Amino acid sequence: MVRETGYYDILGKRETYDRGGEEAIKGGGTGGMDFHAPMDIFDMFFGGGRGGRRNRGSKKGKDVVHQLSVSLEKLYNGATRKLALHKKVLCGKCEGRGGEEEAVERCSTCKGSGMQVKVHQLAPGFIQQVQTVCGDCQGQGERINPKYQERKILEVHIDKGMKDGENIRFHGEGDQEPGIEPGDVLITLDEKEHSVFRRHDRDLIMPMQIELVEALCGFHRTITTLDRRTLVISTIPGEVIKHGDIKCIMNEGMPLYRDPFEKGRLIIKFTVNFPENNFSSTAKISLLEKYLPPRPELVIPDCAEELDLVDYSLSNNASGRRRGEAYDEDDGEPGVGGQRVECASQ
Repeated sequence: MVRETGYYDILGKRETYDRGGEEAIKGGGTGGMDFHAPMDIFDMFFGGGRGGRRNRGSKKGKDVVHQLSVSLEKLYNGATRKLALHKKVLCGKCEGRGGEEEAVERCSTCKGSGMQVKVHQLAPGFIQQVQTVCGDCQGQGERINPKYQERKILEVHIDKGMKDGENIRFHGEGDQEPGIEPGDVLITLDEKEHSVFRRHDRDLIMPMQIELVEALCGFHRTITTLDRRTLVISTIPGEVIKHGDIKCIMNEGMPLYRDPFEKGRLIIKFTVNFPENNFSSTAKISLLEKYLPPRPELVIPDCAEELDLVDYSLSNNASGRRRGEAYDEDDGEPGVGGQRVECASQ
């Protein structure tokens, strides 16, 4: 005789669960009744069956991240980019159970019943059947065809001064699933390398090569900014720019995010190009020497050794010979009578 599940049966299940947990429920002692997951028991006790589950708060889907390659000019000037995405969508006329008619299909996991029966072997010859709500269709028996997607165009507004790696969030534009709040779409900015400028926080850094005559006698140069303006910079004759010098122009760097009228610095790193060897005649070089600062005076001792300078390379690590050192192997070391000449002690 099959006994209907009543109030005391539910209390018995609750007491069994309190004593031994889920394993105690699975282990038997329920009088041959259908087995349900522990949460189903609590739902029956507090809510009057499976249909009376408490509202535990809506779940939110995963955020979707897309990378958007953007030039330094667009980060400087601001821009609007259109980005085409594909996402899963639900139909608003089917109570969230599916999308358009061709997008709804019977759940293949539960064969449309909305329930799954799982079999557990307790011992040889003894099995237990546990009936649970299908996790793939959330008990609906139908689900969205995962291949059904909608093409969505998002307008991405890039504000002046935004940085590499910064996120632009579109709330609720993620994939739609039954009973789940859609996640967000995050657009991550990926700054492309620029041919001239390099960004460092609010500053812009650029290299500039000048000739030796410009470094000594002054120069005029133009710079084209990221918003296509032309800047003119100059030095006066006698204002020497050394190789490796760094100068800056205030308020010509990157605009400050959300305060674009405030800008950083434009930093210029100078490289001085020196002329090639033998660039002029000896007479002209002597004339040039008259106009340059004088050489420092140098006192050379009589016993000093004169050596040649050669261009450095990894292969020429052998000791260089002294200037004018030429002798046969049988002649021995240069010097008087084969002996080295030592400086007298001072």
